Amino acid sequence: MSNDLNPIETARSSPKHIKANRRHFIGGSDARIIMGKDEKALQQLWHQKRGEAEGPDLSAVLIVQLGLVTEDLNRGWYERNSGHQVTAVQKHAVHKTIPWMAATLDGLVPSIDAVFEAKFMLPWSFSEEGAAEKHAAQLQHNMLVTGTKRSVLSIINGGGKWVEISVEADPIYQTILIAAEKAFWSAVHTGEPPSLFDCEPPRPRIEAVRVVDMTSSNSWAEFAGLFRETRSAFLDHERAKIELKGLMPEDAKEAMGHGIRAKRSKTGAISFDALDVEVGHASVQ
Repeated sequence: MSNDLNPIETARSSPKHIKANRRHFIGGSDARIIMGKDEKALQQLWHQKRGEAEGPDLSAVLIVQLGLVTEDLNRGWYERNSGHQVTAVQKHAVHKTIPWMAATLDGLVPSIDAVFEAKFMLPWSFSEEGAAEKHAAQLQHNMLVTGTKRSVLSIINGGGKWVEISVEADPIYQTILIAAEKAFWSAVHTGEPPSLFDCEPPRPRIEAVRVVDMTSSNSWAEFAGLFRETRSAFLDHERAKIELKGLMPEDAKEAMGHGIRAKRSKTGAISFDALDVEVGHASVQ
């Protein structure tokens, strides 16, 4: 990863300064609105970028404030559990060739060439897939800005759990994202109200990073027991198919006997069917 992030500022950016300049670029949180389905939020963002409206006051939004006050804890917890150091905290970076595409970073993880994003989420209905999908636009946007191919989503939820999710760069989605942001930025300058881009985010491909104990799951216990009970029969079944294929004459299109029918396809593949076997009874004298 290149260390040249083309930063607007080399020092830690103050929240006041960032807020004053947000209308001059599209950031990660803006990308989420641009790629979202809330037309009212999109129109509001458009007015803000044109300087016709103030940004929302989030000082009284508890979930936002919880995210802010737990950000340092989140970053430290990630460093402690992953062994990786987070740098470039709150640095403002700009895309090398697209000057209106920028990001105020939660951090970078140089050792794995990744952008770091810290989030606080509520525990009910929480899923890793849902979290990755919810923040897909922001993560892909920030990866574009920093030139990284991976992002780390570090989540603390209200249930006292910490989850690390690794999301890879998606070139197809990033191409659509750039087109949507370009259309929105053009609308900001022309004064033509923007329209929803109406693009479904791709199903996130989440890298497995955890070891999970499923002892408390009753469903896991049920199917684990079934797996163990049927494993021997499955292995016998697979061995029987191999032996039957070897016994079938090479010039045979079909072979039948003892309740089994084997069929050879035009490509030479052999498949098996179980036949109903009628049991004959000797007449009673």
